Amino acid sequence: MRTILTNATLIDCVKLAPAERAVVVIENGRISEILKGGRQPAAGDANVIDLEGAYLLPGLWDVHIHPDYLSLAEVPLADQVTLFGHRLMAGLTESGIIGVRCAGAHHFMDVAWKRAFDSGQYVGPHVYASGHFLTTTAGHFLTSGHAIECDGPYGFVRAIREQMKNGVDHIKLNLSGGIMGLAWDRHWHSFLLEEELKAAFAICRQREFMVMAHATNPDAVKNAIRLGAHSVEHGYIMDDECIELLLQHDVWYVPTLAITHLTPDQVSNDWERRWVEQRNLADSLCCRADAASDVHRMGFRKALDAGVKMALGSDIRPLKDAALLEMGLWVKDGATPWQTLLAATKHAAAICGMANDLGTVEVGKLADLIVVAANPLEDINNVRRLLLVLKEGHVVSDKRR
Repeated sequence: MRTILTNATLIDCVKLAPAERAVVVIENGRISEILKGGRQPAAGDANVIDLEGAYLLPGLWDVHIHPDYLSLAEVPLADQVTLFGHRLMAGLTESGIIGVRCAGAHHFMDVAWKRAFDSGQYVGPHVYASGHFLTTTAGHFLTSGHAIECDGPYGFVRAIREQMKNGVDHIKLNLSGGIMGLAWDRHWHSFLLEEELKAAFAICRQREFMVMAHATNPDAVKNAIRLGAHSVEHGYIMDDECIELLLQHDVWYVPTLAITHLTPDQVSNDWERRWVEQRNLADSLCCRADAASDVHRMGFRKALDAGVKMALGSDIRPLKDAALLEMGLWVKDGATPWQTLLAATKHAAAICGMANDLGTVEVGKLADLIVVAANPLEDINNVRRLLLVLKEGHVVSDKRR
């Protein structure tokens, strides 16, 4: 089955300038031809979709997600798994989120949905699973339900092996505290002892599993980089040496600006205001976020200006809103719409090891695409004006009517 998308304004996330009157031909789920300047392929029996000048670009990603934070006492496990799948599918069809990387999910519900989507049982985004996130006793965000408390080198090694056995793609290690935590859970505190750190990273290296490192202060960030983390998440406090090490070791940075920026005192548009009202965070957590936001913003901007590899992840819910809010925050903190769009497409695919198949609109890549009504390079919030979502060439959401 061939599908031809005609009259597109193409933002391929390779070259900055959009290409007008572009045509993209899709065969067997992949892009087989791209024509520009009004050239047309032979249609034959293809399904032809006239985009009427709308903007065609790669699908979006969110590379730091969690399911809802629900205890088994509140909601039975089966219902939580179902709800997570619904959230993932809504992210795809309502917002064009074609790929996600999980940063913690109890009972391996992310692995379950990864397998369900990969097998074709359901239509959803590409899922890269972590299973639980691993922290220490008195560690980070124990109330989330997604944490496993580990102590001692072998405690971490055993827990990591359990994650591997259950089908995860990467290991999520929480090296430090966070913003959204209890009294002992502070983002300027590191949690693991040196021997625990070395053992955890050693088993991941030995088994060739990437480490997604929750690191929120300079000590944690530097340890993560030096021990071989694939990515540093959050980086709420980073000094110049952190930036230098990220560059020197070619490590990814996922800043999750939403965690420190989305509070009642910081909102700047109706989308942010609605999210804050619905989330209704406790005043104490809002105060912690407000106190951390300026330093977080400065570290983000330093990393951006230095050319650190960065991908877009939100760490908030619901998934259909999260990445869109995070994109707006990137621009508000000084990124250009182009930098932001690359972080949510090309670079997000790369951090998940999928740069050869996804992230840009190029011949040979999977046709996971979105169409929006206006130019996101002029206003990043135009990604919200969604018209079409295609997954491997099949239209899975059509909002044109």
